[in-house]
Formats: sequence, structure tokens, C-alpha cells
Amino acid sequence: MYNELLSLFEEYYEKYNFSGAALIKKECKIIFAQAYGMAHRGFKVPNQINTMFDTASVTKLFTAVAILQLVDQGKIKLDDRITDIIDLTGTKIPIDVTLNHLLTHTSGIADDADEELGESYEALFVNKPNYSIRNCIDFIPQFAYKEPKFKAGTNVSYNNCAFVLLGLAIEAVTHVSYREFVTHNIFRSCGMNSTSFISKDDSSVPVAEGYDATYNKNNKLEWRKNIYSFPPIGTSDGGGYTTVGDLDIFMRALVNGELLSNELTKEIMKPQTTITREFEWGRIINGFGFHFTYDLAGKLIRMYKDGSNAGVAAMFAYYPEIDTTSIILGNQTCNIWELHWKAENLILADK
Repeated sequence: MYNELLSLFEEYYEKYNFSGAALIKKECKIIFAQAYGMAHRGFKVPNQINTMFDTASVTKLFTAVAILQLVDQGKIKLDDRITDIIDLTGTKIPIDVTLNHLLTHTSGIADDADEELGESYEALFVNKPNYSIRNCIDFIPQFAYKEPKFKAGTNVSYNNCAFVLLGLAIEAVTHVSYREFVTHNIFRSCGMNSTSFISKDDSSVPVAEGYDATYNKNNKLEWRKNIYSFPPIGTSDGGGYTTVGDLDIFMRALVNGELLSNELTKEIMKPQTTITREFEWGRIINGFGFHFTYDLAGKLIRMYKDGSNAGVAAMFAYYPEIDTTSIILGNQTCNIWELHWKAENLILADK
């Protein structure tokens, strides 16, 4: 299988602009680990397997675990209403929205950019500087005064700002910043020593820069840095930096009960809503941060979380039946979802 995976990833590097790192690991055995492309195109600095990449929305998993840790500590409950935890007076956030709704994308609240409706996240920063948003509270004006899409619990719609509210809940309960809580209680707790919230204006941290594909008037491909495309530092909805190896550490710490109680470890490893998204090949059901993919026969294919921004692409999947992680982190425009799917077919065919 290694040679087939190597051929696949080299094809995407050579033909489809893949730049990033990939790790496939079964139990304690590394099946595949390679890095491609440039962490810095200008100085020709190559990506390495331990390069730190922006994870975009994969960061939502850390937020979900942090919330469940506070549930374990008895400081909050999943059916607590978000308006009872943080002050949302004057906003359009309904009083019946719970932490459970926010975690499972069933809250119905408006998003800052509704990507399911084709709204561009980058467009938010045409008239507002992206560097004005550095903390969870800074997002509030962008979504909290919009009308909800549906009544909480009646439908499902992917929502970034639901996790902004969860970050604010963490800060309200713990009295420390979201980033401080997650760094101490998740990253350092389980040995993710190459994971952090890093600002784009921090000159001392060696991370992969993000490059977005654009085309000039002659239809020639050009690469644009993503420094103005989204906020300069990650918060509870996305933007943490990590390595493929650290994401594997995170998943195995989660599975082994190192981050949550036995009860909540079981809960995060399964769907948490009866609302499904149906496709011709199967269905997807949301859990606490994770999405669960099933085939037409109802068999679990994977649990996963992905992320995407201009110049950022991330796919993080776990296959419980074979105790295998498949992780791709990219810093350049590329269809890594197709690449992941092809790699997944090789993984599952080999089991």
C-alpha cells in the first residue's frame, strides 16, 4: 500500500499543486508520512513532516473537547442555554439555543458568512480589516444581530459562529482566555508540543505560509498569500496551528480517555443528533465537533473534521474499526478532499 500511496500523493504534488504534509497511521505503525511543496515560496523553504500548518476549522474539535472537559468538571451542562452563560442582550440569539445545539450545528443561529449558501468568508474583510478580529468577542457584531435561519434543534446547518459562542462560554466559565485554556488543558496535557495559536504577525515561529491560487488576465496561475483573507490569529472557530503528528497524538489521547471521562469519551465518538444529511453514497450525521460518515448499508466509514480557507486545506479522519488516522494538512489551494478520498480507498481496501 505504501507505494500506491506514494504514487498518489506525488501525482497530486506534480499535477494538482498539493503542498503540505500527510500522515496515515494504524495503531502504533506509521503507514505513510510525507511532506511536499514549500512552507515559504519566496525563500524556497520546503515543507517537512513536522511543519506546523493552519488547521482552519479542525480547531473546532479542540473547542468541543474543552466544552466537554468543563461538563466533566460539573461547571456547565450540555443542555445549558448559551444566553444564561454569556450576555447576549440585544442580539438575535434565541434563548432556547443550548451548548448541545452549538456543538452539533443545530442551533439555527446566523453565521458571519454562510458558506452553505455560497457566501464568501474573505468578503467579510473587504471593508473591515481582518486584523481587527483577534479574540472571540470581536466576532459578535458580524453575526449576532442577524435573524436565525431556523428554530434550534429542528434542522442542521454548518455554523462557524456557533463555535465562537462556545469559545465565549469557555472564557466566561474559566475566567481565562480561550487560547490559554485549550493550550493548557488539551495541547500540553496530551503532549501536542508542536501545536499553538500563532498570529500572522509573529515573526519568530516557523510555520507554513498559506497560498491561494489566482489567475491573471492571461489565465496564468499566480499564488497570493492569504494574510488578508481571515483573522490573523486562531480562535474557537478555527485557525490553530499544528502538525500531522500532533493531530494523531490528539486523536489517540482522545480515544484512550486521556482528555475526557469514560462517559464523555464514548459520547464524542458517536453522533449526537438524529438529523442527517443524505447523499447518493450514504449519509453524514453530526456529533460534538466531529462528523460521522455512513455508507448506504448504515456502516460507519469514518469520523472526521475538515477545514478550508484561502490557502488552507485540512482533512483529519479516524477509522475506529481499524484504529487508523488519515491526516492531510495543506498550505496551498488543492482539492485535498479528493486526494483524501482516494487515499481512503487504498486504506480500507488493505484492511
